[in-house]
Amino acid sequence: MTANTVPRTVNGDPAGCEAALPRHVGIIMDGNGRWAASRGLFRSEGHRRGVEAVRRAVDVALKRGVACLTLFSFSSENWSRPVEEVEFLFGLLRLFIRRDLADLHRQGVRVKVIGSRERLPSDILSLIAEAERLTAANSRLTLVVAFNYGSRDEIVRAVRRVAERVQAGTLDPAAIDEAILAADLDTAAFPDLDLVIRTSGEYRLSNFLLWQAAYAELVFLPVLWPDFDAASFNAALDEYAARSRRFGGIAGSGV
Repeated sequence: MTANTVPRTVNGDPAGCEAALPRHVGIIMDGNGRWAASRGLFRSEGHRRGVEAVRRAVDVALKRGVACLTLFSFSSENWSRPVEEVEFLFGLLRLFIRRDLADLHRQGVRVKVIGSRERLPSDILSLIAEAERLTAANSRLTLVVAFNYGSRDEIVRAVRRVAERVQAGTLDPAAIDEAILAADLDTAAFPDLDLVIRTSGEYRLSNFLLWQAAYAELVFLPVLWPDFDAASFNAALDEYAARSRRFGGIAGSGV
């Protein structure tokens, strides 16, 4: 393990059995702008190189047998960035789907996009629909792209849907529990996160899958996202495998 791949970690309070491999990994892809700035390049070049890191991450997930990989690509707060940068990020999503979709489909990857569809251009909505339709039957890896996503927004949208059923008289408020609300989240079809990785040396979740990460293990890496490679991902997976997850229980009590 090199200096660039040794993760600084924060233990969650999760589960009593040793899990060799996480079912669901979420990655907060951070550091594109700093990577570019440190090289005297435009931020757009950092984002472009970040797409290459996405391809490497998918490759590792496939090789290691991760069932679900969620990538935080554009947050609901990113609209505050310069218009040119937002448009460039949209362009990268268009390019990624057009260039990589056929290869992802060939490899058995199911593509899903979570987040609000409001404000997204119609052509992007069409590309998302096509990607999800084409890959719907694939089962080797589910690649979830969190685009125009914010966890608080997701929870608010879910609560509204639950409230509508209460107002319509089809749901008793006393029956509302965690399972009811989780079923209305964008991630209802996926398992909760086992592992969250954040690059760039920052130590926060930044409104990423807060409900789903309640008992996730957290691994923070000092590498900037464009430099995230197989060694970085494997180091995080190995760190996860060394953890003892208890989900609020006692170590050694079994699950």
